[in-house]
Amino acid sequence: MGRTIGLTEAEVSERFRRGLVNRQDFSTSRTLWAIVRANTLTYFNAIVLSGFAVLLLLGRWQDALFGLTALANAIIGVGQELRAKRTLDRLSVLTAPTARVLREEEQREVDPADVVLGDVLVLRAGDQVAADAVVLTASHLSIDESLLTGEAEPVVRAVGDTLLSGSAVVGGAGMARVSAVGAGAFANRLTAESRRFSLVRSELRESLDRLLKWIGWVVLPLGLLVLNAQVQVQGGWGPAAADGRWQVAAVDTIAALIAMIPLGLVLMTSVAFAVAAIALAREQVLVQELPAVEGLARIDVLCIDKTGTLTDGRTVLDRVVPVPAASVAESLAAALAWFGADASGGPTIRSLAQEYPADARVRAEATIGFSSERKWSAATLTGSASGTWVLGAPDVLVNLPEFAIDDHDAPGVRLAGELAASGLRTLLLARTDVSLSPVDVAEERPPGGLRATAVLAFREQLRPGVARTLAYLREEGVDVRVISGDHPTTVAAVAAAVGLGTHQGLDARNLSDDPAAFASSVLNEPVIGRVTPAQKRLMVGALQAAGHTVAMTGDGVNDALAVKEADLGIAMGSGSAATKAVARIVLLDNSFDHLPDVVAQGRRVLANIERVSVLFLTKTVYAMMLSIGLGLLLLETPFLPRQLSVTDGLTIGIPAFFLALLPNRRRHAPGFLRRALVSAVPNGTIVGACLLGVTAGGDAAGLSGDQVRTATTLVLTTLGLWVLTCQARPLAGWRLVVVLSMVGLAAAVYLLPLSVEFLQFDAPPPWFGTLGAAVAITGCAGIELVHRLTRPSPDA
Repeated sequence: MGRTIGLTEAEVSERFRRGLVNRQDFSTSRTLWAIVRANTLTYFNAIVLSGFAVLLLLGRWQDALFGLTALANAIIGVGQELRAKRTLDRLSVLTAPTARVLREEEQREVDPADVVLGDVLVLRAGDQVAADAVVLTASHLSIDESLLTGEAEPVVRAVGDTLLSGSAVVGGAGMARVSAVGAGAFANRLTAESRRFSLVRSELRESLDRLLKWIGWVVLPLGLLVLNAQVQVQGGWGPAAADGRWQVAAVDTIAALIAMIPLGLVLMTSVAFAVAAIALAREQVLVQELPAVEGLARIDVLCIDKTGTLTDGRTVLDRVVPVPAASVAESLAAALAWFGADASGGPTIRSLAQEYPADARVRAEATIGFSSERKWSAATLTGSASGTWVLGAPDVLVNLPEFAIDDHDAPGVRLAGELAASGLRTLLLARTDVSLSPVDVAEERPPGGLRATAVLAFREQLRPGVARTLAYLREEGVDVRVISGDHPTTVAAVAAAVGLGTHQGLDARNLSDDPAAFASSVLNEPVIGRVTPAQKRLMVGALQAAGHTVAMTGDGVNDALAVKEADLGIAMGSGSAATKAVARIVLLDNSFDHLPDVVAQGRRVLANIERVSVLFLTKTVYAMMLSIGLGLLLLETPFLPRQLSVTDGLTIGIPAFFLALLPNRRRHAPGFLRRALVSAVPNGTIVGACLLGVTAGGDAAGLSGDQVRTATTLVLTTLGLWVLTCQARPLAGWRLVVVLSMVGLAAAVYLLPLSVEFLQFDAPPPWFGTLGAAVAITGCAGIELVHRLTRPSPDA
């Protein structure tokens, strides 16, 4: 092969001009303006902010407090999406600061983004491959593709082989001509797909969005109905517009409209997520998107990568089995200690040092260093390990002409095959009395007379707590599956080691291209090896299409697409930057022991938000019923906005905040919104009927507006506190404290002169007060009956 000179400066400039450079526009699909617009310019914000603005213009700031809740919702929504966008914008598979290229026969270091098509990469141990390239020269070139493909062992690349951008050189040297740059390079394709903007799937958020959509269909027609009624109460459209009484009608209409929208429920959900995220952060669990807190409590399938996830990437010695006929048992340990201390050995060989400490008395007279291409190393040792020892792959050693297999060696060779078939990595140690000669070293060949001495079996080190955590998840009804880029046998062995049972392991290279057949194989086989990044994503999609809620745990770049596609993506703290960027949850200390904590926090949020949502939705239902009644009967709205704000705070907002943060380990079941509405609709109907009855009675008796509003506010407070009492049961500990505190605050509101003046209370006649009390007692009885008929499970 001729001398390699690389590109000339003119050729590089021409490629830059044509755009054949290793750059790509990685902007996410959402701009800053798009995020702000999506969270602020909404139908409900238009209603809320319009009402807020009208009240401010009318000088009724006391009645405009609800605007703060809407503002908080918008800020939290924008903040969450901006955080996700910033994380994705920083995502990159390529992390090396420079790339080494050959141009005009000179080696130069350039930014990886300045590598052009046709450049010659100069590769050495420790380099990251900056772009897809074809090998031109190779000297024991060993490439680690584990983060890209999941293959745990380095692979040897020869002339003509393709190198993937993002892989790492772990041994040898070579040169490779760049064959793909920019959007065409493997690493950039992964980066571009991973940067696709999406929000985590959240049942709570989706249910609330669906609820708001339903409310949106009725809130405007009901608003117009109420507006007409309030104008008629003020004397009709003409007189109200002429003498300014339309302002009173506007305030009353806004009060009715705002009461229908459960703004506080959206805010309370965000607060509950945030508190859970803070608690998890103390346990070294980073929640990158708040609704992800609920994810692990909802999943029914957990897909796990093997290398770097179930295992920590290290290889440890499982066992050493001497060949029965070998007669060098006393020197075996000394030889293994020397190989464990040999710097040229790979990670697998160096793991021997954990069991066999180096012996300074054993020295090497001649050595042949380990090569991934050759797959063996040799050393002539002195001292207690005298002789020449050769350590390497069994299938390679037994085929060397210097290794003559007979009855002495057969048991060791057979055992090596059996251990390898069980998923362990095996090496064969052989010995001869013949020393390495200078010619042997130069030509990299072992001396003759080699005899099998021992079989070494290695396994991947499991992460602490993995088996215990997976057992917990399986007990909780989660189906655990292992999908990896490594060999199916190795994957199956690790799956068995963590308690997932005995499986043969499916080779993903044999999967059908037919979507139906592919999905069938994925659903029926829980352990799959040799899986490509694209296949991992398709597997997650197939499980989701079958109705499962899927979590994906991984650490390598090859996991990034599947981690992003899953309902909940979990990354290890030691994983690649790309995978951590797209994951919703990151286990910062790589400990699976934290997953039960994540489940507990998710359950607490889901169960408690379901509990408090009944409070908010009861208000929505009674507000709608009251609006219909007011509109048809042409009655004045029986509340000022400030009065509603206070009753909301006492019976919904403040207690909901505390109830949402209390412990609750109830197992999640789908259908949160349906269960909440089963209680909220009858509760709201009862409250609405009671309020409408008191309002109609006060109007018929000719009471003043302030007297009627005082009575209805008292009735609403009583009924709201009883709904709270039902939802807080069993009344013990902090739940009892919350309820009693709200009762005490309510009493203070109605007795303190300052609050009475602010809320414009005017005591109604005694007979009407008695009537209101009777209505309230009747309503409480109805609410109690509803609770007993729709009572949740005892562990709620």
